[in-house]
Amino acid sequence: MRIDILTLFPEMFESPFGSSIIKRAQEKKLVKINLVNLRDFALDRHRQADDYPYGGGAGMVLKADIVIRAIQALRSPECKVVYLTPQGKVLNQALVKKMAAWAHLILLCGHYEGIDERCQTVIDEEISIGDYVLTGGEIPAMVVTDAVVRLVPGVLGSDEAHTEESFGSGLLEYPQYTRPRVVSGLEVPPVLVSGDHQAVRRWRKKMSLKRTLLKRPDLLLQREFDPEERELLEEILFSREGQDEG
Repeated sequence: MRIDILTLFPEMFESPFGSSIIKRAQEKKLVKINLVNLRDFALDRHRQADDYPYGGGAGMVLKADIVIRAIQALRSPECKVVYLTPQGKVLNQALVKKMAAWAHLILLCGHYEGIDERCQTVIDEEISIGDYVLTGGEIPAMVVTDAVVRLVPGVLGSDEAHTEESFGSGLLEYPQYTRPRVVSGLEVPPVLVSGDHQAVRRWRKKMSLKRTLLKRPDLLLQREFDPEERELLEEILFSREGQDEG
């Protein structure tokens, strides 16, 4: 997978992309990330990528000629161009999965008061990471890249790792425990040390449902429950055992 990031501040990405999973993904050549400075496509000697908006107003706007020139230079037949903006679709795991299937992704980082509207002619998607305002699109681009890269086959150690995480299955992840077995009088749930793999699987599914019900009930509204999930929900809602576990 190839990801090109168009930004005025490429140095912001050096530390996040130089460590952990994204670094290993690049070293294993599973993904190629290019940081591209928008100013390199300016034709004037000052490399000016922004200008005052027509009609007046506060702030500066990224210039259409520079943005379009940069995207056209990077385009490939299979690429998709995503503009990071508060006005876009809010990022979720379904959208991440969609992007992870693309062979070539161009991320345009907005800045200042946004971009010249004529840039829309070369943009395929607008994405937001939430209903709040940041200084620019660089941090959202990091979020999108991290979320997408971990879904590229071979990036994570286990193919099942991302499906068991929160939102991977449409539910929040179940509670996790590690050694020591007792901390401050709090013991690991006995089922996890029972050696019964089927019981562990069922407990984890039940705890995922319970956590989702308590913390993000909205995720359950459109869910089609399988028979086991219906049974587990009944236990959670109507039995004392369901209330006491986890």
